[in-house]
Amino acid sequence: MDIAIPLYDRFTALDAIGPYEVLSRLPDARVRFIAHEPGPVVTVNGMLTILAEDALEDVPNPEIVCVPGGWGTRALLDDERMLAWIRGAHETSEWTTSVCTGSLLLGAAGVLEGLDATSHWLELEALSDFGARPTGARVVEQGKVITAAGVSSGIDMALMLAGQIAGDEFAKSVQLLIEYDPQPPYDSGSTEKAPDEIVANIRTLVAAMQG
Repeated sequence: MDIAIPLYDRFTALDAIGPYEVLSRLPDARVRFIAHEPGPVVTVNGMLTILAEDALEDVPNPEIVCVPGGWGTRALLDDERMLAWIRGAHETSEWTTSVCTGSLLLGAAGVLEGLDATSHWLELEALSDFGARPTGARVVEQGKVITAAGVSSGIDMALMLAGQIAGDEFAKSVQLLIEYDPQPPYDSGSTEKAPDEIVANIRTLVAAMQG
């Protein structure tokens, strides 16, 4: 089972590595990090590099597509090479998934037209630009398309997908193996729970970084 995770400059590390930790444990799984060209790809903070072993075109028909998000997604919304790869891979995939703003790339490729979908809360409404129906759910399944919200939700998405493919018992076993039992020290992981001033500060910070 080929599982393709396309990388690009300024992707978010956990968006890719979270699903990798789960999906790599599926029976007969082969996770392939791919990019425009084989070689090192740098994450959004510039402090971590992951090696893409293959070019996009080397993996045209993976069974599973998992598109991570990150600051670099905006630069790819009109990158026809990446969008054409997503579009083509989706035609034959068993599952097409995204984490965080990776859903914007699915949208730009035409995958989300008429579907419910989610993304990072800061970019959620942008999904409507691609004919999708934005929803704040953590994981959204629409047929073979599964979108996950921001960053850490990719682990939830991957566990759901593992259950769909290999059964609930297998997915529960993976969850136990990676000891995924979130008990955060703060209850501030969504806009509904975080104090208003923190939400406002994050919006201001991101706007400044984008500006």
